[in-house]
Amino acid sequence: MIETTEAHAPLVQRLAREFGATWVDETSVADWTAGGGDRVVLLAGDPVRFPEGVDVAAVLPELMKSFPNRFAVAVVPRDNEDAVAKRYGSQRWPTLLFFRDGQYVTAIAGMQDWDVYLSGVAAALAMPPSRPPTIGIPVVSQTGGSSCH
Repeated sequence: MIETTEAHAPLVQRLAREFGATWVDETSVADWTAGGGDRVVLLAGDPVRFPEGVDVAAVLPELMKSFPNRFAVAVVPRDNEDAVAKRYGSQRWPTLLFFRDGQYVTAIAGMQDWDVYLSGVAAALAMPPSRPPTIGIPVVSQTGGSSCH
């Protein structure tokens, strides 16, 4: 995995330093998520444009305490976030991407109320893997409309 000393918001750096989060990028995220069990990847976003990313970085350790030993956490360096977001169809900052045994499960985007986080994480840990929103080729009919079938 990668290590970073880039300028990140202190609470994002704290995830790696104090809570065991791994730094991953577009070349290592698939291997890290395949490491077994439930895994969560934080796309915090630019802390100036998306200050709620820092809030999510502060809440994530509390979620780890509420779901002890249920998931591992990774953080994506700012310079690599766009590539990882594109790979998994994330279009909003910040986002928590959930994986199980290397397979995409779901995402929770934006800063949420505590109760919403608790129910969202519980649901994510219980739901089966799914396809990331970016997988699939849109089908275009001869009339020019798009369809998923």
